[in-house]
Amino acid sequence: MATQTDKQTVHVVVGGSAKDFRQQITAGKHNFVADEPASVGGSEAGPDPYDYLLTALGTCTSMTIGLYARRNHLPLEHITVSLSHSRIYAADCEECETREGILDRIDVEVELTGPLTPEQRAKLMEVAAKCPVHRTLTSEINIRLRGADKSS
Repeated sequence: MATQTDKQTVHVVVGGSAKDFRQQITAGKHNFVADEPASVGGSEAGPDPYDYLLTALGTCTSMTIGLYARRNHLPLEHITVSLSHSRIYAADCEECETREGILDRIDVEVELTGPLTPEQRAKLMEVAAKCPVHRTLTSEINIRLRGADKSS
């Protein structure tokens, strides 16, 4: 059941026992599980939080490319987006503004199948970087964390 917070309907609810990492997730009408790998004490009952982050980015990227191709009648047949997350030293990142410390890196590889021209492929790759989740992850994010009011 969705709850109200600052006049916004809560869309995702995550909860679980404090005894392990397994979490039950409700997103709208969908229910799924998150967990951690056995190597860090989880039971591998579901993807870990970074898997879900990569899933969100990959899904949005693929959907955005597909929508653009459909709207523009491009001969795109299939999209495969492969992603990985790592932590790197800022000094090793030539294109990064941050010069010190460690930062997160997400590598995204997009495979486009179909009889596309080089210009169409280039445009679809340009569109890929404009998916809403990509824009969210590369913009300033303000996360407001607060305790739930249990008096109601």
